[in-house]
Parts: sequence; structure tokens; C-alpha cells
Amino acid sequence: MDSAQYPFGKIHYLFRKADHANWQRQESKRHILRSQLGFTDVVSTRPKPCVGCANYHGMAYGYSRESRTPLICGFHPYGWQSESACPDWCSV
Repeated sequence: MDSAQYPFGKIHYLFRKADHANWQRQESKRHILRSQLGFTDVVSTRPKPCVGCANYHGMAYGYSRESRTPLICGFHPYGWQSESACPDWCSV
């Protein structure tokens, strides 16, 4: 694109660059704040019997939040419901 067709190209680029730098600065501040407040640990959504299992899938399928259904694994679509160890557990 030459300057005759789009005279504000350079200024547009500079505004986008400044906006991105501002966004990056804010994200960095949020990251620092979260680490200072102790939010570094991510809570696992994986069911306890499925931790370390190679059969774990963990994706939700559906078109809206209300109709989504999680698929935990191919053997037990809703997850292992018993307190005992899953008989189909396979290490990663």
C-alpha cells in the first residue's frame, strides 16, 4: 500500500503499536499481582480417579453452555462414580 492510497497508514500502525504495548503492560501487571496474591496454583478439574490416566479426555460437547455434556473418557463418559480405583485406568 502506498501513501497515496492510504495516507494514514503510518499513524494507524503507530496507534496499534502503542495500544498493543499498553495491553502487554497491563497483562504483565496482572500476572505480577496474581503471583503476589498466591494465585499460581491452578485447580485441576480432572476427577481424582482420572489423575494420570491416559484415557482421560475431559472435553465438553454441545452448542450452548446449558446443553454441554462433558466426556470424561471413552470407557466412563461421566467419569468413574465409585470410590474404588477405576479398573480401566492406564498410566500416561
